[in-house]
Amino acid sequence: MKKAMKIILLIIIINNTVFAQGYNKDKTSLTNFVKRMYKSAPFEGVRVIEDYDNKYIISVLSLEKAKYTSNSIMTRIADTKSKRQVSTFFNGSDITSDFIIKTTEEKIDSTEVKTTIETIESIKENSVGFVNGLELMTNFDIEEGKRKLFIYYKKL
Repeated sequence: MKKAMKIILLIIIINNTVFAQGYNKDKTSLTNFVKRMYKSAPFEGVRVIEDYDNKYIISVLSLEKAKYTSNSIMTRIADTKSKRQVSTFFNGSDITSDFIIKTTEEKIDSTEVKTTIETIESIKENSVGFVNGLELMTNFDIEEGKRKLFIYYKKL
């Protein structure tokens, strides 16, 4: 009886150990796939990726490391920007554009006039929405460590 209990206990321990090593295997394989996809053809923005069972939305963006005093601030800004990208993807945005042309004439002498044309374009984008459950998949340095790439994802 003791021998049978020891064998059953040993089987349970081995079984739990095998399953513990496979924890979050899907996320790891998805992360490796997206990294390979980015390295073969760099991109930024929002994409929908589909595997055999699931659909994921990913948001890819990069930030200049020199602009931020700490990694926590950079990560927080990347989180906010990725949510904005996904919200715009789902809900759309309202874009308005104003184009202003300003001309000035300056008299150089009695026969010659210098005309300067200045153009100003003002673009505003408004988007309304909320994205819940976006999770950081991975981040890594690009451009010889000058920029950091952030990849966020959400299962659809």
